[in-house]
Amino acid sequence: MLRKKRIISFLCISSLIGLISCESMPNEVNNNQGIPIRFLAGSDLKQFCEVSAEKLNATKPQLSSGERYYLVCDIKGSGDVFQEVVSLSQQLANGSTSPDDERFPSLISFDGPIYQNQLIYEIDKIFPGQNYIPPITDSPLLVYSPMVFMTTTELAPALAKAPNLYTVLQQYDNYQQLDSSALPLPIHFVQTAPTRSNSGLQTLVAQFASVANKPPEDLTIADIEAHQEEVREIQQKVTRYGISTGSLAQSMVENGVFWASVGSVYESLVIAANSQGDNSQKYQAVYPQSTFSSDIRSILPNAPWVTPQEKEASEAIIEFMRQPEIQAIAVSLGLRPGVPGVPLGNKFSAEFGVNPNPTYESYRPPQPEVVEVMLESWQNYAKKPSLVAVVVDISGSMQGTKFSSVQNTLLSYINNLGSKEEIVIIPFNSEIGQPLRVSSSPEDKFRAINYISSLQAGGGTRLYDSALFARNWLRENLKDEAINAVLILTDGEDSGSQVNLSQLEQELQKSGFNSDERIAFFTIGYGNEGEFSPDILQEIAQINGGYYRKGDPETIAQVMENLQVEF
Repeated sequence: MLRKKRIISFLCISSLIGLISCESMPNEVNNNQGIPIRFLAGSDLKQFCEVSAEKLNATKPQLSSGERYYLVCDIKGSGDVFQEVVSLSQQLANGSTSPDDERFPSLISFDGPIYQNQLIYEIDKIFPGQNYIPPITDSPLLVYSPMVFMTTTELAPALAKAPNLYTVLQQYDNYQQLDSSALPLPIHFVQTAPTRSNSGLQTLVAQFASVANKPPEDLTIADIEAHQEEVREIQQKVTRYGISTGSLAQSMVENGVFWASVGSVYESLVIAANSQGDNSQKYQAVYPQSTFSSDIRSILPNAPWVTPQEKEASEAIIEFMRQPEIQAIAVSLGLRPGVPGVPLGNKFSAEFGVNPNPTYESYRPPQPEVVEVMLESWQNYAKKPSLVAVVVDISGSMQGTKFSSVQNTLLSYINNLGSKEEIVIIPFNSEIGQPLRVSSSPEDKFRAINYISSLQAGGGTRLYDSALFARNWLRENLKDEAINAVLILTDGEDSGSQVNLSQLEQELQKSGFNSDERIAFFTIGYGNEGEFSPDILQEIAQINGGYYRKGDPETIAQVMENLQVEF
């Protein structure tokens, strides 16, 4: 029997990360009838999957039986894709869910091979000998985009001279040390978090392979222990982490070279940076001697949660996405085609900062056990430390469900603190509360939980004063060789502050990324727009290289979880 899946809900999932909203697509909901084929994929496949789905669904595809089906793209970070499939598989194994659970995807994809290797390893531990996840060689290639170093065209020659780019990050502080003709600009680096993002994991593996002078597949657990100090030195150059490679690349464009002058990103994002019509600064991809090609493959599980009908539809979808005319769409998006014979087009040129025919050795994944130790080493040793001032609005408008949701979210944030992370909790209303500094120790977490439980909502909203207070507290307690940042959560506009917005902005600029303090700002507008000003919150964040997000009682936990990965 076919399992019944909700059509509208899955389309809304896709639209959350797409270009249109659920409200704007009722006709598509009505037209897409039949079996929804959920494609759970990493973020680099986002645009290609969505365009492919639009074109495929317009043809009203059918199975050999005549039954209709349609493609739904559910896009997440590759680490989140991995965790979701593993979690569902564990639930299936212990009997808490069944194979017809609509959350199971019919198709899976990661932005590179390492996570697929890890998924095979984990699912085989849950279901020994079943081979539910096919090997990499049996998973058809859709597209690929090699990992490169993104930098400005002015700085690229200095980096290109270095035989080992990660040695540069480890040993040098500015570009003039690399090239006497270059400006003495500090070297600041960005990468995503390897626990949530494929590009971050590939970057971490490449760093260990580089300092150990071994290909990734030859790395051992002993190598990780022997070289984690060198990787820690590389990580000290990091401006911030994150879950989205695309967002980091865009932040490089928006914030300039003092924020980060080099980033480990996909080649496609260099093309995207140079495709922005209003951007006068040009960027260039510097190709390492060895790197990951970031092969994006279509994984069709041979598992009980994929019905025969879904398997037939999935195979047809893979064939459709590998057709030359559909592959040409991928090329137009800056991705290299997964099938031979498809021309690259004019975006793969020096004009867009890339080499159409780069020469590099393509890395292969390490052993899964080595990757596990590598991630543990990063979290507990190599990762750059952080100190984040979490400024929490506890004004009267926060009373009720909003306040309890924020309290629960803060509890989760504290429980998830890693050994390299510290926060300071600063509540505010008409008054600014006493800061409480919290590490990952059990004693600190216990104190913080009691502190949060004791907070009560009431009073006004001294937003600007509390933002300045948090900045000043960080200045006085700046953590050396760490990410120092302020995270503000508020549901209202400022009232009663002694400084105005203009004065606040002038003050924050003194401690931004043009200074030695490099204090970043992030803001969350909580509740309904109109109760707070998203424009003002965005302005505060962008002054110092951060960003603004919106949350509500239903989404605030996920918003905060994603922000925590930045640090």
